[in-house]
Amino acid sequence: MTSMPSIAEIARGPWSTATWFGPEGEATLAGVPLVRIAQQFGTPAYVLDETDVRLRCRTYRTALPGAEIAYAAKAFLCRAMADWMRAEGLSLDVCSGGELAVALSAGFPAERIIFHGNAKTTHELQTAVTEGVGRIVIDNLAEISRLAALVPLGRRQKVLIRVIPDITAGAHAAVRTGREDQQFGLSIATGAAGDAVARVLAQPALQLAGLHCHLGSQITTALPYEAAARVMVEQMARIRETHGVVLPELDLGGGHGIPYLQGEQGLEVTGFAQRLTTAVEERCAGLGLPLPRLIVEPGRAISGPAGLTLYRVIAVKKGLDRTYVAVDGGMSDNPRHALYGSPYEARLIGRRSQGGMRDVTVVGHHCETGDTLAEGVPLPADVHPGDLIAVAATGAYHHSMASTYNLTGRPPVVAVGPSGPRLIVRREEPEDLMRRDVGL
Repeated sequence: MTSMPSIAEIARGPWSTATWFGPEGEATLAGVPLVRIAQQFGTPAYVLDETDVRLRCRTYRTALPGAEIAYAAKAFLCRAMADWMRAEGLSLDVCSGGELAVALSAGFPAERIIFHGNAKTTHELQTAVTEGVGRIVIDNLAEISRLAALVPLGRRQKVLIRVIPDITAGAHAAVRTGREDQQFGLSIATGAAGDAVARVLAQPALQLAGLHCHLGSQITTALPYEAAARVMVEQMARIRETHGVVLPELDLGGGHGIPYLQGEQGLEVTGFAQRLTTAVEERCAGLGLPLPRLIVEPGRAISGPAGLTLYRVIAVKKGLDRTYVAVDGGMSDNPRHALYGSPYEARLIGRRSQGGMRDVTVVGHHCETGDTLAEGVPLPADVHPGDLIAVAATGAYHHSMASTYNLTGRPPVVAVGPSGPRLIVRREEPEDLMRRDVGL
């Protein structure tokens, strides 16, 4: 059994805390050779370090002992992951009926679930109410009356209202959700947020528990969160002045960044927690407002560095200006480079290289010019077909965003824990794809 790493170790880079690389090409995760995992489960394969996931959960709970930590399930969710979150005392943030169904099927307590979404269907809302979901996040005005009509007589459904703090943060324009003029949340500037508060308070079937905001993704500094905290506390004070209601909860969302390359820095959790709580305490004191209970929603920061992906090299092709290393996966199992230009670190594993290093472009096997996994990646000059490559920090937004493009089945997820490797999501085979095809 491997020992639990210290909290200080979790920020050391894009690989999980229990990943080790040796001088002869050896590579292990929690003592298990990655070559053995590839032989047993095939490639491509996602590999997830259970101990690392649990440590990151505990890091958040230690840094924010009075707060509610809700894992953002959209980063990566399966039944095993939901069970780990339950055991570690976290809540769960879901944003679809499918994510809710997986969580409930794993026995996750419904009262510890927060249901997000800017366009939740009536069926999703009905399921959330019926199952007793703890809080539903109101994201548009029409949702208020639709939700209230679904709540049984004599019950009250707790809700949060998602507010736009008009703060720009995030690594890419496509993932900046805290600014005006995007599809998430209700605007303070237009009066929609204030209108939503009044409408919820007028509904006997709804109980306004607090406010919510989310700034974006892959944020690596605490500054935007401090600014958002001040804006949100001011809104809570305005609600008290207008309606005489003191809201008990303040959800400041997630989007906490991680390193994808050596030398990069993710959001340092302890420092973030200290600065966030100080910002809330100071603004509440200045406005004479009781301290709300904080909620934060890390997703990528918990599962991202805990994961890696194993690929088999299929071909090496030298072009005029680049060398292409083609592998047996691609944009169907990792669309992030195609979507955001995201960088990745890759390593040759399983043998010692006899040559120097050179920069290559790692591409997939799909019929798509944009099927690139990483550009300018240093790999040994003698990389050849049959070699194994490990790509770091793929535990978030890889399996969850995977597709069956070119009718390629999605890879399995292998968890490595104290008892060794085990399959937690099986590989999608052609037979699985055929089951959906009803025929001529």
